[in-house]
Amino acid sequence: MRFLIKNSRIIDPSRNFDEPGDILIEDGKVKDIGKNINLEADKIIEASGKIAMPGLVDMHVHLREPGREDKETVESGTRAAAKGGVTSVLAMPNTEPAIDCADSIERIKRISEERAKINVFIAAAITKGRAGRELTDIKKFKNLGVVAVTDDGSSVDDASLMLQAFSAAGKERILVICHCEDRKLSAAGQVNKGLTSTRMGLRGICRESEYSRVKRDIELSAKAGSRVHIAHVSCRESIEIIAKAKKKGINVTAETAPHYFSFNENEVTGFDTNKKMNPPLRSQDDVLSLKQALAEGVIDVVASDHAPHTENEKDVEFDKAAFGVTGLETELSACIELVEEGRLDWLKLSRLIAYNPASILGINKGSLRPGSDADIILVDADKKWQVARGNFVSKSKNSCFIGSTLKGVVEYTILDGRIIYEAGLQGKK
Repeated sequence: MRFLIKNSRIIDPSRNFDEPGDILIEDGKVKDIGKNINLEADKIIEASGKIAMPGLVDMHVHLREPGREDKETVESGTRAAAKGGVTSVLAMPNTEPAIDCADSIERIKRISEERAKINVFIAAAITKGRAGRELTDIKKFKNLGVVAVTDDGSSVDDASLMLQAFSAAGKERILVICHCEDRKLSAAGQVNKGLTSTRMGLRGICRESEYSRVKRDIELSAKAGSRVHIAHVSCRESIEIIAKAKKKGINVTAETAPHYFSFNENEVTGFDTNKKMNPPLRSQDDVLSLKQALAEGVIDVVASDHAPHTENEKDVEFDKAAFGVTGLETELSACIELVEEGRLDWLKLSRLIAYNPASILGINKGSLRPGSDADIILVDADKKWQVARGNFVSKSKNSCFIGSTLKGVVEYTILDGRIIYEAGLQGKK
């Protein structure tokens, strides 16, 4: 099948390419990019005024299946992703049961092959049951196609065990993703520790609970000669530690999520449980530090940390509510705000949400080079929309952006040369 996108602004971060032109797609691949491609095609999209860029690669997504299909399923989560312009996700292993053995990996692979609407890559657990006591078989995971290991939702407290994990992962050249939280310090905290927690009468989560574990895990990875990726960075001290490690040549990468640079801790004073996440929203100083780190490349990736929850897990007292927010359908628009503020250009943005995560995971995505998979989105960057509960494709509606007006609408999501989402229409083509 031949498919032609005409007259868009083409953003390809893999080649620092930002020019108007046409994209020719054949047999699921990018065939050619240029101006005035005038060939017969099975389908032609006139894309004047639209941005064409690689589909987002979201390396931090909780699809909840198996075990919590009441929150999300592979099918519903990947439909939501397609609406948000995400064409590849890394599925986190904190399912029920955890993805911690060959059988569970094969199960999620089968489910994804049968029901996923986009590419699903798999992260497996570092420890059995994510209990932090016994390592999983990382070598076997690599042979089964797993691209990363993580106990996300938990940090491995035992430093000697974590060092063993880094050593095993280094030998297999598989990425270790670290949820950095010292639970002895975060304890039963609910919000950022400080004036806000005091005013709300809630136990606070101190910054040290994050940055002390960031420091430890980077040091352990360096000792083992392994790569390390720091998940959902939320505070200035973590950024400073990561920046220093990079200057020393340590192989560390890091991500943050849109909620951490879109909101600060003052947002939770109304006890809105959709603003409750772990790590928590931090200070305005942290917000500005995160934006600067994204602009300077200290933080390499923006990922959604899509964490769907049912209403009865969120519509309760704040201290009893589950941590986490959805993000697949809002992350692109939230990131466009950074372009509007002049902190990023479109090439930098596309690196953060497509090319960099693909490169870190070692998957052949995030590029529009001729010969690459035709995973492409068309975006109306100027169109505004209001985030409302009734507009979500995700099974869960716990978005911290509800009520916000955002800019940037995905008009088309294309996977392997097939339109899988078109604005105004639901479902797979």
